[in-house]
Amino acid sequence: MTPTPPTKNRIAGRGLLLASIHDVGPRFEREIDVLSERLERHFGGPRFAMLVVPDHWGEAPLAAAPQFAAKLRRWADRGVEMFLHGWTHRDDVAHRGASSRFRARHLTAGEGEFLGLDSLEARRRMQAGRQVVEDAIGRDVAGFIAPAWLYGPAARDALKAEQFALAEDHLRVWRPTDGAVLARGPVITWASRTRARMTSSIGFAAVARMAMTPAKVVRIGVHPGDTYHPRVLASIDATIGAFGYRYAGRYGDLVAATSHRVDAIGSGVQEAA
Repeated sequence: MTPTPPTKNRIAGRGLLLASIHDVGPRFEREIDVLSERLERHFGGPRFAMLVVPDHWGEAPLAAAPQFAAKLRRWADRGVEMFLHGWTHRDDVAHRGASSRFRARHLTAGEGEFLGLDSLEARRRMQAGRQVVEDAIGRDVAGFIAPAWLYGPAARDALKAEQFALAEDHLRVWRPTDGAVLARGPVITWASRTRARMTSSIGFAAVARMAMTPAKVVRIGVHPGDTYHPRVLASIDATIGAFGYRYAGRYGDLVAATSHRVDAIGSGVQEAA
């Protein structure tokens, strides 16, 4: 059963909380189960999104995992939004520009798959990934979110050409077909690759619990690796709890709101840069 759509007044009065589980696929089935159960306890139901990787690092093809695909379909049937999240989640491009090299090296552990792709290859991977995920869930994907939230210019062009309904990066959610920005503000997420990164992300989450109180839309993203660190899980719980007064909704609520000219849940509809 899909969740009952929220009223405009309910969102406008309480603000919107969007939660997502990243890197969903058969490679991390146990971790995804842990995270989904945790979010369901917080929200009282499957009111979150999943970002599905069709073949994580070329070693875990969803198409060859029918049991996990069936589980994805059950989640989708219950109302979990399903986004395409790259193809392999692995960056296999030799970056030329200094900015791209810096972002690829320091913002992710070799996982910014769509940062350096040309338009043709970006579209090929988007099309192939979309087919795999939609075959699994039996419906359209909700949109496309690049691994590590990193997009090169060609990937942004490909998003528009493929007419995905929604996309997001670290700082915004937008509609690729016309560039309209539907929400602004940083994603609260956690990094656990090193102790320093973990401590920093826990600290940022603590600050964000206060600093983002005025925001109309708050986004939270969790990853399979979070399940191995009690401090991270405690921070996730505290962060969701701090925003517990908000309506835990769906990314689709942003589209519905803007289609009805309701600015109250975002920052107004503006063109993406």
